[in-house]
Amino acid sequence: MNRNNPRGLRVSRVPGKPVLRDADGDYAIHLWLRHDGKFDGDITLQLSPTETELLHAELCFALDGEPVRTYPDDTPDCRKDPRGFASRMRWP
Repeated sequence: MNRNNPRGLRVSRVPGKPVLRDADGDYAIHLWLRHDGKFDGDITLQLSPTETELLHAELCFALDGEPVRTYPDDTPDCRKDPRGFASRMRWP
Protein backbone atom coordinates (compact mmCIF):
# COMPACT_ATOMS: atom_id res chain seq x y z
CA MET A 1 0.00 0.00 0.00
CA ASN A 2 1.28 3.43 -0.91
CA ARG A 3 1.26 5.67 2.16
CA ASN A 4 0.50 8.73 0.01
CA ASN A 5 -2.50 7.03 -1.62
CA PRO A 6 -3.98 4.67 0.98
CA ARG A 7 -6.44 2.13 -0.38
CA GLY A 8 -9.30 0.50 1.45
CA LEU A 9 -10.99 1.35 4.73
CA ARG A 10 -8.86 3.12 7.34
CA VAL A 11 -9.78 3.96 10.95
CA SER A 12 -7.93 6.55 13.06
CA ARG A 13 -8.43 8.52 16.26
CA VAL A 14 -9.93 11.98 15.91
CA PRO A 15 -7.10 14.41 16.71
CA GLY A 16 -7.78 16.50 19.79
CA LYS A 17 -10.72 14.39 21.04
CA PRO A 18 -9.87 12.62 24.28
CA VAL A 19 -11.35 9.33 25.40
CA LEU A 20 -14.45 10.23 27.40
CA ARG A 21 -16.51 8.48 30.07
CA ASP A 22 -20.26 8.76 29.65
CA ALA A 23 -23.03 8.89 32.25
CA ASP A 24 -23.43 5.08 32.14
CA GLY A 25 -19.75 4.57 32.97
CA ASP A 26 -18.79 3.41 29.47
CA TYR A 27 -15.87 4.89 27.57
CA ALA A 28 -16.11 6.53 24.16
CA ILE A 29 -13.24 6.62 21.66
CA HIS A 30 -13.95 8.96 18.73
CA LEU A 31 -12.76 7.65 15.37
CA TRP A 32 -12.58 8.82 11.77
CA LEU A 33 -13.38 6.52 8.87
CA ARG A 34 -11.63 6.99 5.55
CA HIS A 35 -12.21 4.99 2.39
CA ASP A 36 -9.51 5.05 -0.29
CA GLY A 37 -7.97 8.09 1.41
CA LYS A 38 -11.19 10.16 1.51
CA PHE A 39 -12.99 11.08 4.72
CA ASP A 40 -16.11 8.94 5.03
CA GLY A 41 -17.48 9.75 8.50
CA ASP A 42 -17.13 9.73 12.28
CA ILE A 43 -17.90 6.81 14.57
CA THR A 44 -17.58 6.29 18.30
CA LEU A 45 -16.26 3.06 19.77
CA GLN A 46 -18.12 2.40 23.03
CA LEU A 47 -16.34 0.20 25.57
CA SER A 48 -17.38 -0.99 29.01
CA PRO A 49 -14.94 -0.41 31.88
CA THR A 50 -13.87 -4.08 31.65
CA GLU A 51 -13.29 -3.85 27.89
CA THR A 52 -11.37 -0.61 28.37
CA GLU A 53 -9.12 -2.16 31.04
CA LEU A 54 -8.42 -5.19 28.83
CA LEU A 55 -7.62 -2.96 25.85
CA HIS A 56 -5.28 -0.88 28.03
CA ALA A 57 -3.45 -4.02 29.23
CA GLU A 58 -3.19 -5.46 25.72
CA LEU A 59 -1.81 -2.19 24.34
CA CYS A 60 0.79 -1.97 27.12
CA PHE A 61 1.95 -5.52 26.38
CA ALA A 62 1.95 -4.87 22.62
CA LEU A 63 4.11 -1.77 23.18
CA ASP A 64 6.62 -3.68 25.29
CA GLY A 65 10.11 -2.84 24.07
CA GLU A 66 8.99 0.21 22.08
CA PRO A 67 10.40 3.60 23.08
CA VAL A 68 8.12 5.76 25.22
CA ARG A 69 7.03 8.85 23.28
CA THR A 70 4.95 10.64 25.90
CA TYR A 71 5.83 13.14 28.60
CA PRO A 72 6.59 11.44 31.94
CA ASP A 73 3.44 12.82 33.60
CA ASP A 74 1.28 11.45 30.75
CA THR A 75 2.92 8.02 30.57
CA PRO A 76 0.89 5.11 32.00
CA ASP A 77 2.61 3.14 34.77
CA CYS A 78 2.90 0.08 32.52
CA ARG A 79 5.12 2.07 30.14
CA LYS A 80 7.43 3.60 32.74
CA ASP A 81 10.85 2.42 33.94
CA PRO A 82 11.37 -1.15 32.65
CA ARG A 83 12.78 -2.15 36.04
CA GLY A 84 9.36 -1.46 37.56
CA PHE A 85 6.70 -3.96 38.53
CA ALA A 86 4.81 -3.86 35.22
CA SER A 87 7.82 -5.05 33.24
CA ARG A 88 7.78 -8.34 35.17
CA MET A 89 4.18 -9.05 34.19
CA ARG A 90 3.54 -11.04 31.03
CA TRP A 91 0.41 -11.43 28.98
CA PRO A 92 -0.90 -15.01 29.26
